[in-house]
Amino acid sequence: MTDEELVKACQAQNPKAQNLLYNRYAGRLMGVCLRYANDSSEAEDIFQEAFIKIFSHIDQVRPETLSAWIKRIVINTAINHYRQQKKHHEIDEINDAVESEYFDTQTNAIDNLSQDELLNLIQKLPKGYKMVFNLYAIEGYAHKEIGEIMNITEANSKNIYAKAKKSLQKMIVSTNTIKL
Repeated sequence: MTDEELVKACQAQNPKAQNLLYNRYAGRLMGVCLRYANDSSEAEDIFQEAFIKIFSHIDQVRPETLSAWIKRIVINTAINHYRQQKKHHEIDEINDAVESEYFDTQTNAIDNLSQDELLNLIQKLPKGYKMVFNLYAIEGYAHKEIGEIMNITEANSKNIYAKAKKSLQKMIVSTNTIKL
């Protein structure tokens, strides 16, 4: 079934088409959710909420943009989830996170990690660091856009990204040292 046929069938609320859409995109989108969540349970919550939005707003999608549209909904759902959680915390973890010390990394340190190991390290970043890192390094947002999304300055986004990279570098070096 083409994306155009799939979208039309989902718009007609065809359960088989909805199931096909879910199965076609579930694995990839869960991966996106895991990058933004603290754990698999939180990722599943984001994933569920995103699919509710996808099916609720399927009439707004152009079939040729289906994949990008769905991914954007998942990312926005993760961002909204972060914002809701942040409102419930009295302490802003971005400002309270311990700043990593500068250190030299081995040039091949990241090559020694599997994709799952790297994902696990990203998940260990403080929530704010993880959000900025994912939005910039993985999703390709500009720091100005990230600032607008997260209600921070562009400079703060750049600063948080730099700190996230340093934290990841430290974790990667530590992980590689343990493996040796």
